[in-house]
Amino acid sequence: MILVGSLLSIALTFGALSLFAVGGAAAAIPEIHRLAVDVNHWMTDTQFADAYAISQLSPGPNVLIVSLVGYKVAGILGALVATVAMCGPTAALSFTVSRILHHAGSSPWPALIQKALVPVSIGLMAASGLVIAMTADRTMVSAAVTIVAAGVAFATRLNPLWLLVAGGFLGFAGLT
Repeated sequence: MILVGSLLSIALTFGALSLFAVGGAAAAIPEIHRLAVDVNHWMTDTQFADAYAISQLSPGPNVLIVSLVGYKVAGILGALVATVAMCGPTAALSFTVSRILHHAGSSPWPALIQKALVPVSIGLMAASGLVIAMTADRTMVSAAVTIVAAGVAFATRLNPLWLLVAGGFLGFAGLT
């Protein structure tokens, strides 16, 4: 009975969240964190940061974070329910909207809506980065490394993989 309640809670949480994830799952990270850590107490900050890191390092879509949260709550079935709940409603909505826009013809509204959603998506993704940094950075040194890496990534065309490698070496050396 507990498993059914957990699965229902996962489905309702991620089903509703999926409809507000403008910009994809990456943009929903702050809300996923709030719901998984602060509201439902499914994970700790450390577990969330670890799940996020694993989801970003794994091949495939970045929506894997919800699968890992679901897995933590209710095992394999929880992962499946979380993934379907996060992807299903959004896929259905996207399909419906694309059909409507296809029939819109030369109306200016689709382009205006798309332009209006760009800053919203950027803001949500920036909030995601902030939440992950606040969750993962436990010392002043690690916070400084994050700030420097973000500045370098913003100011240069350096491949972010090199920043990850540098951060990994700093962590391995025990400096972060």
